[in-house]
Amino acid sequence: MLRSYGKAIVLRFLPSNRVAELSPEEQAIYRQLDPARLPQHVAIIMDGNGRWAGKRSLRRFLGHQQGAESVQFVVETASRINLPWLTLYAFSLENNLRRPKTEVNFLMRLLRSYLVDNVERMNDNNVRIAYIGRTHELPSEVQEKMQWAAEATAHNNGTVLTLALNYGARSELVDAVRRLAREAAAKNVSLEHISEEDISRHLYTAHMPDPDLVVRTSGEFRVSNFLLWQMAYSEIYVTERFWPDFRGIHLLEAIADYQRRERRYGGLNKRQESDEAPIPDSFLVPR
Repeated sequence: MLRSYGKAIVLRFLPSNRVAELSPEEQAIYRQLDPARLPQHVAIIMDGNGRWAGKRSLRRFLGHQQGAESVQFVVETASRINLPWLTLYAFSLENNLRRPKTEVNFLMRLLRSYLVDNVERMNDNNVRIAYIGRTHELPSEVQEKMQWAAEATAHNNGTVLTLALNYGARSELVDAVRRLAREAAAKNVSLEHISEEDISRHLYTAHMPDPDLVVRTSGEFRVSNFLLWQMAYSEIYVTERFWPDFRGIHLLEAIADYQRRERRYGGLNKRQESDEAPIPDSFLVPR
């Protein structure tokens, strides 16, 4: 299947549908969906691990552990409905700079364990893993496991699971502008000729479509420095549910909500266009 995302032409051969593997509850929601109108890219701000643990009088690290379990449940549901792109905000640049060192070290160990424990399941589900962010700043042993997992799943052609690690949208834009400035200087390109497309192709996400749907768990109404450029026209879905309680069925509920909306990209819907009458000249005469 040939898809154009405005930035590049991407050739993707979609695998066979595995809806029969959904749970009965998931199938009940999926039957309400229009498969032809599934989002191409869903991005999730995974939030609430610490509060999930706190409400149960548990230590924060147990919330992170349970959150890692939620990742694989959601990924498997995404793969069963042939969702092409799933991006998870796993570890922000701000997390790295502002969280206690003990928590950051635990999250790095948890990431390594997640990759080791789940690569086989990714292959079973035809999932390919990728990463965005300043991953070169992560510990070398973590980078090694990341590369190993990417190579071990590179042959899969189903859902692309992208983990945003040591990621911040503002730093992504800084990195993109730096690369673009070097390119413009090398090619003697004037600043007046730089376009939005030029900036987009220097982002970490240049190879993927912008997210159609952004999901945020834990009820917070903020985007937390995530994909600021890319979500310009994304639909946003907020759930009160903490990430450790989020499952594949809740992903399907978010998609069902997405399909009830009309995306206008700054324009009018069809009924508004047909009802629009010409503006009388008298309205344009200064009084």
